[in-house]
Amino acid sequence: MKQIDRLSALGLFDARVPRYTSYPTAPVFSPAVGAPEQAAALGALPPDVPVSVYLHIPFCERLCWFCACRTQGTQTLAPVESYIDTLEQELTLLSGVLPKGLRMGRMHWGGGTPTILPPDLIKRLAQAVKAAIPPTDDWEFSVEIDPTMVDRDKIAALAAAGMNRASIGIQDFDPQVQAAIGRAQPFEVTRDCVDDLRAAGITSLNADLVYGLPYQDAARISDTIDKVLSLAPDRIALFGYAHVPWMAKRQKLIKEETLPDDLARYHLAELAADKFLNAGFSAIGIDHFARPGDGLETAMRTGHLRRNFQGYTADTCPTLIGIGASSISRLPTGYVQNAAATPAYTQRIAAGQLAGVRGHVMTDDDLLRARAIEMLMCDFRLDRRVLSNDELDATCAEIAAQYGDLVELTDEALTIRPAGRALTRIIASAFDAHKPEGVRYSQAS
Repeated sequence: MKQIDRLSALGLFDARVPRYTSYPTAPVFSPAVGAPEQAAALGALPPDVPVSVYLHIPFCERLCWFCACRTQGTQTLAPVESYIDTLEQELTLLSGVLPKGLRMGRMHWGGGTPTILPPDLIKRLAQAVKAAIPPTDDWEFSVEIDPTMVDRDKIAALAAAGMNRASIGIQDFDPQVQAAIGRAQPFEVTRDCVDDLRAAGITSLNADLVYGLPYQDAARISDTIDKVLSLAPDRIALFGYAHVPWMAKRQKLIKEETLPDDLARYHLAELAADKFLNAGFSAIGIDHFARPGDGLETAMRTGHLRRNFQGYTADTCPTLIGIGASSISRLPTGYVQNAAATPAYTQRIAAGQLAGVRGHVMTDDDLLRARAIEMLMCDFRLDRRVLSNDELDATCAEIAAQYGDLVELTDEALTIRPAGRALTRIIASAFDAHKPEGVRYSQAS
């Protein structure tokens, strides 16, 4: 049997499984866990251990059709300014419960479009976060950048606030593909943005690309990658397009007949990966690439790679504090998500309450399975010397029987061999003890 036929028979094109940026996944969260648990967990944080901060800006001037993120469109700054007021109020509430002396080791601004903020709001928001949780001396501050929604003044404001890594949204440079996803973004605009970021002293650049988009073919994605390589990014995130119109209504604007079929989609991912590897990048997990010496590559090589809601990361802070509507906090006790809709989030903050409305308290079994899944997603290897009990051992044996020589099982580890790595999410799902009925995840390929 051909390799692709074997992968297909094992569910590559049929299985719909989580991306495992958390375990348990967000559909498992319950309203039984909310603001009281959030406050208790935040107050109990050890003040001498730095935390990460994620700040969500849910606004966009244009709503790209492929996107499934929590966003809302606006043509004026009025709702954005009001939202910044609410973020400042939330930060004040957090200051009241966080232990004195707590420091911030990492911060990431995501969206939406963080670069919808004008320079004065960038400065104001950064100052508010630093006042609530002062940064460590070696902190990292990354921001998601839309090249069509940024200029030199915004870049200067972000750099002055401490931004030292930028994540540039590209997706695809082909005009027909861009038109089909509602995202016009000429290469020249992106190139000028990169030049301005480098001139501002930003030393680490990540490029976000997507395969499986409408009208993509080998020639188009190859041309896009050649253009991306000319920008000399330090990292690449190559995501598979998740067509979930039942969840993201705007995706109904994308005609399904224009999407590559399963086999074509698989070959697009393989072609892209080969081009990045041939250009000297190292493969990181299932869908990232980094230049040798980059922090992500170093983390992968030394066994410190981690996975969170932003994907693969070198961030080893044990706590992630989510700020803003829909943001999720990863706390020592588990997860808490803020109210997702901006009006509901604003209402809670205005009432003087923390915004957490749903979450999950981790059991010892959850912690064990979470680490097992993360090991497989990051290292393709579950270290059985570190993680082992009767249930995990039984699952390892079942995987070995089902996947044969695509995996290797020894007393020391369960390893996914290179030929089986396309099935990583499916294999990881075997360790998932929380599988809520009725939840439709994205396809595994």
